[in-house]
Amino acid sequence: MAERCTIRYFNYAALDIPLLTPFGISGGSQATANNVLVSLTLEDGTIGYGEAAPLPPYNGETQADVLEVYRSSMDWLVGQTFSDWKTLSLEFSKRYGHSCGSAQCGFEMALLDALTQRNKTSLWKFFGGNSTELETDMTVTTGTPAEGADAARAIIARGINQIKVKVGGAKGIAYDLERLKDIHAVAPHSPLIIDGNAGLSRAEARLLVDGLRSADIAPALLEQWLAKDDLEGMRDLGIYSGWLIAADESVSHKRDAEKVAHLKAAQVINVKLMKAGIVSALEIANVARINGIGLMIGGNVESILAMTVSACFAAGQGGFTFADLDTPLFLASNPFSGGYSLNGGKISVAHIKEGHGVIPL
Repeated sequence: MAERCTIRYFNYAALDIPLLTPFGISGGSQATANNVLVSLTLEDGTIGYGEAAPLPPYNGETQADVLEVYRSSMDWLVGQTFSDWKTLSLEFSKRYGHSCGSAQCGFEMALLDALTQRNKTSLWKFFGGNSTELETDMTVTTGTPAEGADAARAIIARGINQIKVKVGGAKGIAYDLERLKDIHAVAPHSPLIIDGNAGLSRAEARLLVDGLRSADIAPALLEQWLAKDDLEGMRDLGIYSGWLIAADESVSHKRDAEKVAHLKAAQVINVKLMKAGIVSALEIANVARINGIGLMIGGNVESILAMTVSACFAAGQGGFTFADLDTPLFLASNPFSGGYSLNGGKISVAHIKEGHGVIPL
């Protein structure tokens, strides 16, 4: 029987970190990571840290939403005794009705950090211990063709090979195609992940595929070009293009992954812990494996804390072909010590001995 634990304290505070440049996707941009830092203290004094990273242009969640959830949770969480972290996570989810997945995630991160520290094991071992390394891409956000080319040069100079490009902005497909051509010219040997963040219509998607073919650009992955509910369109885009398709916004819960698998809509699912928390992410990854769907690990605009948890999650489980864990590189400051190590595009968590290894400065 699992040992019982009691939560002595539950604390949270706004975590606002300016970005070096605004992070733009098809739905908009933000100049500051408006996140929330969570800390959870067990009865033996062990403190676990988590981070909620809402991204309004992605799914509408805001920092205010997270803070409200945490304000509402303090009364029942403090003093809570439990023997199974998933049971406590389910209770948290039931109370807030999946109203804010990033709040769910931040709570679960803090809980698991405390529990794995208490058990003197690393988070990557907790998730399976299959590996300690991943290779991340780096993102070129929305902007001008010249800015895209400059960003690609900087990415290559860092030693990062795979490049992710955001498309679907207000200036249209022809503009995005020019950006992609300029990026490809700078980095012709870099695999391209092209991410639409659900911002393209079916017609626009076909136009962009045709333009890429004419430019002799074959992407490694097309990530969520179409609206999140258009799974038939997603499937047809894969057939039309002949390229790998990744579902992102379309999959936040197990039932979403099952729909994608049933319709054969995508060959890859982007698992983001911030969508609905860690329990949900584990369920999604399991559905993908059962159905032979590839795995990608991604995130919102997150600090080294949340990105390290995602790295432990993906490396520990193994089997993640794609990784998009680059957002700490976009932040103007790092208010933490510890976290994953990065050498070029190679992420390692091998040095982490207990928990996720990240603490506030």
